[in-house]
Amino acid sequence: MTSLIGNFVNRVDFKSYKDFYDNFEFTVPKDFNFGFDVVDEYARIDPEKLALIWCDDNEKKVFTFLDMKKLSNKAANLFKSQGIKKGDAVLLTLKNRYEFWICMTALHKIGAIAIPTTHMVKLHDIVYRVENASVKMVVSVEEDQLIPDYEACEK
Repeated sequence: MTSLIGNFVNRVDFKSYKDFYDNFEFTVPKDFNFGFDVVDEYARIDPEKLALIWCDDNEKKVFTFLDMKKLSNKAANLFKSQGIKKGDAVLLTLKNRYEFWICMTALHKIGAIAIPTTHMVKLHDIVYRVENASVKMVVSVEEDQLIPDYEACEK
Protein backbone atom coordinates (compact mmCIF):
# COMPACT_ATOMS: atom_id res chain seq x y z
CA MET A 1 0.00 0.00 0.00
CA THR A 2 1.44 3.35 -0.99
CA SER A 3 1.40 6.24 1.42
CA LEU A 4 2.66 9.80 1.28
CA ILE A 5 2.56 10.39 5.04
CA GLY A 6 6.35 10.10 5.26
CA ASN A 7 6.64 13.13 2.98
CA PHE A 8 4.92 15.36 5.52
CA VAL A 9 5.97 14.14 8.98
CA ASN A 10 9.36 13.61 10.60
CA ARG A 11 8.61 10.01 11.64
CA VAL A 12 5.85 7.48 11.18
CA ASP A 13 6.84 4.90 13.81
CA PHE A 14 6.84 5.56 17.55
CA LYS A 15 7.52 3.34 20.56
CA SER A 16 4.80 4.84 22.73
CA TYR A 17 2.30 7.65 22.99
CA LYS A 18 4.88 9.62 24.98
CA ASP A 19 7.44 9.11 22.21
CA PHE A 20 4.84 10.31 19.71
CA TYR A 21 3.82 13.29 21.87
CA ASP A 22 7.42 14.36 22.47
CA ASN A 23 8.80 13.81 18.97
CA PHE A 24 6.10 14.05 16.30
CA GLU A 25 6.47 16.97 13.89
CA PHE A 26 4.86 17.96 10.63
CA THR A 27 7.39 18.65 7.86
CA VAL A 28 5.06 20.18 5.31
CA PRO A 29 6.87 22.48 2.87
CA LYS A 30 5.88 26.17 2.74
CA ASP A 31 4.69 25.80 -0.85
CA PHE A 32 2.54 22.72 -0.07
CA ASN A 33 -0.42 22.33 -2.40
CA PHE A 34 -2.84 19.49 -1.64
CA GLY A 35 -3.88 19.22 -5.29
CA PHE A 36 -0.35 18.75 -6.59
CA ASP A 37 1.47 17.27 -3.59
CA VAL A 38 -1.14 14.67 -2.63
CA VAL A 39 -3.70 14.09 -5.39
CA ASP A 40 -1.36 14.41 -8.38
CA GLU A 41 1.49 12.64 -6.57
CA TYR A 42 -0.72 9.64 -5.81
CA ALA A 43 -1.85 9.72 -9.46
CA ARG A 44 1.83 9.51 -10.45
CA ILE A 45 2.98 6.74 -8.09
CA ASP A 46 -0.24 4.67 -7.82
CA PRO A 47 -2.74 5.87 -10.46
CA GLU A 48 -5.35 3.20 -9.66
CA LYS A 49 -5.33 3.92 -5.92
CA LEU A 50 -8.86 4.58 -4.73
CA ALA A 51 -9.42 8.26 -3.98
CA LEU A 52 -13.18 8.64 -3.55
CA ILE A 53 -16.33 6.55 -3.41
CA TRP A 54 -19.52 8.55 -3.68
CA CYS A 55 -23.00 7.05 -3.24
CA ASP A 56 -26.54 8.25 -2.92
CA ASP A 57 -29.81 6.35 -3.10
CA ASN A 58 -29.67 5.76 -6.84
CA GLU A 59 -26.08 6.20 -7.89
CA LYS A 60 -22.52 5.19 -7.05
CA LYS A 61 -19.31 6.66 -8.46
CA VAL A 62 -15.76 5.47 -7.85
CA PHE A 63 -12.74 7.67 -8.55
CA THR A 64 -9.06 6.79 -8.60
CA PHE A 65 -6.37 9.37 -7.95
CA LEU A 66 -5.73 9.46 -11.70
CA ASP A 67 -9.42 10.25 -12.25
CA MET A 68 -9.27 13.00 -9.63
CA LYS A 69 -6.12 14.46 -11.18
CA LYS A 70 -7.69 14.61 -14.64
CA LEU A 71 -11.06 15.94 -13.45
CA SER A 72 -9.53 18.54 -11.12
CA ASN A 73 -7.22 19.71 -13.92
CA LYS A 74 -10.25 20.16 -16.19
CA ALA A 75 -12.10 22.04 -13.45
CA ALA A 76 -9.03 24.21 -12.73
CA ASN A 77 -8.81 25.11 -16.42
CA LEU A 78 -12.52 25.97 -16.43
CA PHE A 79 -12.13 28.18 -13.35
CA LYS A 80 -9.11 29.91 -14.89
CA SER A 81 -10.98 30.44 -18.18
CA GLN A 82 -13.64 32.25 -16.14
CA GLY A 83 -11.03 34.54 -14.59
CA ILE A 84 -10.48 32.76 -11.27
CA LYS A 85 -6.90 33.13 -10.06
CA LYS A 86 -4.79 32.70 -6.93
CA GLY A 87 -6.41 34.36 -3.93
CA ASP A 88 -9.91 34.62 -5.46
CA ALA A 89 -12.81 33.35 -3.34
CA VAL A 90 -15.22 30.81 -4.82
CA LEU A 91 -18.41 29.83 -2.98
CA LEU A 92 -19.24 26.12 -3.29
CA THR A 93 -22.80 25.01 -2.59
CA LEU A 94 -22.66 21.43 -3.80
CA LYS A 95 -24.30 19.49 -0.95
CA ASN A 96 -22.62 16.09 -0.59
CA ARG A 97 -21.93 15.71 -4.29
CA TYR A 98 -18.66 14.27 -5.62
CA GLU A 99 -18.26 17.44 -7.69
CA PHE A 100 -17.45 19.23 -4.43
CA TRP A 101 -14.17 17.30 -4.16
CA ILE A 102 -13.27 17.92 -7.80
CA CYS A 103 -13.88 21.65 -7.39
CA MET A 104 -12.09 21.78 -4.04
CA THR A 105 -8.99 20.09 -5.49
CA ALA A 106 -9.07 22.32 -8.58
CA LEU A 107 -9.29 25.46 -6.45
CA HIS A 108 -6.36 24.25 -4.35
CA LYS A 109 -4.32 23.80 -7.53
CA ILE A 110 -5.06 27.37 -8.61
CA GLY A 111 -4.49 28.77 -5.13
CA ALA A 112 -8.04 30.10 -4.98
CA ILE A 113 -10.01 30.13 -1.74
CA ALA A 114 -12.87 27.65 -1.54
CA ILE A 115 -15.78 28.64 0.69
CA PRO A 116 -17.94 25.56 1.32
CA THR A 117 -21.51 26.61 2.02
CA THR A 118 -24.57 24.65 3.05
CA HIS A 119 -27.47 24.42 0.60
CA MET A 120 -29.72 25.65 3.41
CA VAL A 121 -28.42 29.23 3.26
CA LYS A 122 -30.87 32.09 3.02
CA LEU A 123 -30.48 35.23 0.95
CA HIS A 124 -29.06 37.24 3.87
CA ASP A 125 -26.46 34.48 4.47
CA ILE A 126 -25.44 34.55 0.83
CA VAL A 127 -25.17 38.34 0.78
CA TYR A 128 -23.02 38.26 3.93
CA ARG A 129 -20.63 35.65 2.49
CA VAL A 130 -20.38 37.26 -0.94
CA GLU A 131 -19.73 40.74 0.43
CA ASN A 132 -17.37 39.81 3.26
CA ALA A 133 -15.28 37.34 1.27
CA SER A 134 -15.34 39.28 -2.02
CA VAL A 135 -16.63 36.15 -3.75
CA LYS A 136 -15.75 36.06 -7.45
CA MET A 137 -17.78 32.98 -8.40
CA VAL A 138 -20.49 30.69 -7.07
CA VAL A 139 -20.72 27.00 -7.96
CA SER A 140 -24.03 25.57 -6.83
CA VAL A 141 -26.42 22.68 -7.10
CA GLU A 142 -29.78 23.58 -8.55
CA GLU A 143 -32.20 23.91 -5.64
CA ASP A 144 -35.65 25.49 -5.65
CA GLN A 145 -34.62 28.54 -3.64
CA LEU A 146 -30.85 28.67 -4.11
CA ILE A 147 -30.72 29.83 -7.71
CA PRO A 148 -33.19 32.73 -7.26
CA ASP A 149 -31.32 33.79 -4.10
CA TYR A 150 -27.96 33.70 -5.87
CA GLU A 151 -29.44 35.65 -8.79
CA ALA A 152 -30.92 38.24 -6.39
CA CYS A 153 -27.55 38.56 -4.68
CA GLU A 154 -25.86 39.14 -8.04
CA LYS A 155 -28.01 42.24 -8.58
